[in-house]
Amino acid sequence: MNPASVRTVGVATPNSRYDILIGTGLLDAPAPWQGLPRASRAVIVSNPVVDGLYGAALERALAPHYRQVSRMLLPDGEQHKDWHSLNLVFDHLLATGCDRKTVLFALGGGVVGDMTGFAAASYMRGVPFVQVPTTLLAQVDSSVGGKTAINHPLGKNMIGAFYQPVRVVCDLATLATLPARELSAGLAEVIKYGPIADMAFFDWIEAHIDALRACEPDALAHAVQRSCEIKAWVVGQDERESGLRAILNFGHTFGHAIESGLGYGTWLHGEAVGCGMVLAAELSAALGLVPAAFVDRLRRLIQRAGLPVVAPPLGTERWLELMRVDKKAEGGETRFIVIESPGQARLQPVPDDIVRRVIEQHGAAA
Repeated sequence: MNPASVRTVGVATPNSRYDILIGTGLLDAPAPWQGLPRASRAVIVSNPVVDGLYGAALERALAPHYRQVSRMLLPDGEQHKDWHSLNLVFDHLLATGCDRKTVLFALGGGVVGDMTGFAAASYMRGVPFVQVPTTLLAQVDSSVGGKTAINHPLGKNMIGAFYQPVRVVCDLATLATLPARELSAGLAEVIKYGPIADMAFFDWIEAHIDALRACEPDALAHAVQRSCEIKAWVVGQDERESGLRAILNFGHTFGHAIESGLGYGTWLHGEAVGCGMVLAAELSAALGLVPAAFVDRLRRLIQRAGLPVVAPPLGTERWLELMRVDKKAEGGETRFIVIESPGQARLQPVPDDIVRRVIEQHGAAA
């Protein structure tokens, strides 16, 4: 790996500062693993699939820096992002005598990253952790910004903590082993950044969507870097989602309803978000904020990314019930991220009658 080929994006919050390293071959390079918190133990948290591909490589990379490196595996899939799986991490940490200096390394996608981060925030009231995301979705979104959580049967990501990693290491080589469906799911979170913050980036994605789906290295490197830059900019201004950071959830209120309504794991998170963005754009048009042409343009790009654009028919009242549990709901009022103009978003309450109309017009009512 040529060190000059490593792209670095800094994340600065009121209480922390860390780097996102982006490049190919980082797992096998020494530099990404230097300068981390010193400790006698390191624990790699992964799942069987990712561990089989990259667990040994990460253990070799960490061996010069920690006297003991152990690996523990979580069951794979969004449906396992729960209390039981979280306790498996605590069981391992306690059984192996980990102390408050132990460093956790999250090797995997968003599920592994979220649970490892939550475990790190909780164990002995906080131990350091490093994100090593191996999916596109995790590299451009969930590994950055310190949101950690598990799911509850009544709502997604409802139990968690804001807890920043000490570093994020994005090895683009890991994306070569992603199934096509997982890659498309990650593209949803890439596409999201255009309508909410940067329409020039949206133009670029439209021009390079085929290259991204083909895993062309230069295209992926730019997509990951620009996505991380936008997210770092937002998180730096609003770490705990008191205002601006909510825009990163464009499409997620509808998307989380799809995941909860169908059962976690039926649709991938990125698939639900992609379809949710179509609904959120249609809601924005129903409010008179964007023209129908913009909705059509976004729908076409999401479809070209290999993502669903037709929502499942959960039933109107079920849709509304699920969305009222969303974290952005306040005082019994459902709030949505809407596009006030292409490249600019805001959070606002929307009356149920308008939401109903969008759901019914979309064919998702019954």
